Amino acid sequence: MASFKIKGGKPLNGTIVPQGAKNEALQVLCAVLLTNEHVTIDNIPDIRDVNKLIDLLRGLGVKVEKISESKYRFLADEVDLNYLQSEEFYKRGTQIRGSIMILGPLLARFGNGIIPQPGGDKIGRRRLDTHFNGLKKLGVDFYYDEANQLYRVTAKKLAGSYMLLDEASVTGTANILMAAVMAEGETTIFNAACEPYLVQLSKMLNSMGANISGIGSNRLVVKGVKTLHGTTHTLLADMIEVGSFIGLAAMTASELTIKNVQLADLGIIPDVFERIGVKVQQMGNDIYIPKYEHYTIQTFIDGSIMNISDAPWPGFTPDLISIVLVVATQAKGSVLIHQKMFESRLFFVDKLIDMGARIILCDPHRATVIGLDRTPPLRGIKMTSPDIRAGVALLIAALSANGTSIIDNIEQIDRGYQNIDKRLRALGADIERI
Repeated sequence: MASFKIKGGKPLNGTIVPQGAKNEALQVLCAVLLTNEHVTIDNIPDIRDVNKLIDLLRGLGVKVEKISESKYRFLADEVDLNYLQSEEFYKRGTQIRGSIMILGPLLARFGNGIIPQPGGDKIGRRRLDTHFNGLKKLGVDFYYDEANQLYRVTAKKLAGSYMLLDEASVTGTANILMAAVMAEGETTIFNAACEPYLVQLSKMLNSMGANISGIGSNRLVVKGVKTLHGTTHTLLADMIEVGSFIGLAAMTASELTIKNVQLADLGIIPDVFERIGVKVQQMGNDIYIPKYEHYTIQTFIDGSIMNISDAPWPGFTPDLISIVLVVATQAKGSVLIHQKMFESRLFFVDKLIDMGARIILCDPHRATVIGLDRTPPLRGIKMTSPDIRAGVALLIAALSANGTSIIDNIEQIDRGYQNIDKRLRALGADIERI
């Protein structure tokens, strides 16, 4: 098990290029199973979760050709469904949550699929009912093998249907959408997730010959087609990584430029950072974060305490709640952070309290942060990364703190952030992988 050793308190400076979007990658990689022709995908991040999904596709018989550092070509012309019965598939399928999204493509093309209980962050209950309820609307028979924790789905024929999803699940919408593109007739998915990842997936599917309308809204209409063909696709920059770098710049009082990012693609993210006193600027094709020695949390118009909460897109993504929370610890003023969607995502704040932050954990979903305006600064400690986003929040805290910090279990951070230590060193950070 590896760790990061960080000597904090050093301002950073320079330019950083965000990786391709992790959550988009997990969706579009599963979509290669929908065709027996070549699919080329560019800007794929070199991170653990994505690499594990690519290995799973290889196990299924997908031919994978690495064209360059971030560009791959896939060919799923000889898919081996027997692999779904193997111990290797069971092991790989349980390691990442994104593996659940192979079911939609397998149903569309082959009429059956199996997946073990998928892995992912331990951030509270993450139910899969939306996936299977939607697939059943398309004519899928569903069976859960409780003893082996396996989900089995079969369909003699997929038929279009109207459905109102019980929650706007991103992966659930993606799974249902990929099944529906080859279902007979028309499918309407209402209360669909409309995150940029789904927009990208929909555009990619249309470029493969699918017929999807309503893209970018919460009502998708899909007219089924018989087959899909190959395509090329380029991933967006990872907006979660971009948000993490904005928080990093503010916390370390650093001047940073993030390349090839448009503020318009980030939705409400820049507005939320502005609420805690951090304003970013568009400069050509890049965004710029000036050096903030001090920043002040805003109040609401009536003077009441600021409240920041997460919500499905176009609301504030839950993946950045931990980043905003840690940035608020060094601001001037107070804010209530309300993590509505996952009940275990705020349990990392005890580490921030040990570092000197003033935080009241009200309950599993709410924390009040009392910003001390860097007086005193945080102090370095030894800690453990519980999940991807909390791990990066702790990393940002350590880079801003006085003294040395050790962060264990950094495999969690590596799941979502490509070569993060090397890229931070290029900005002047004193970070070592041990």
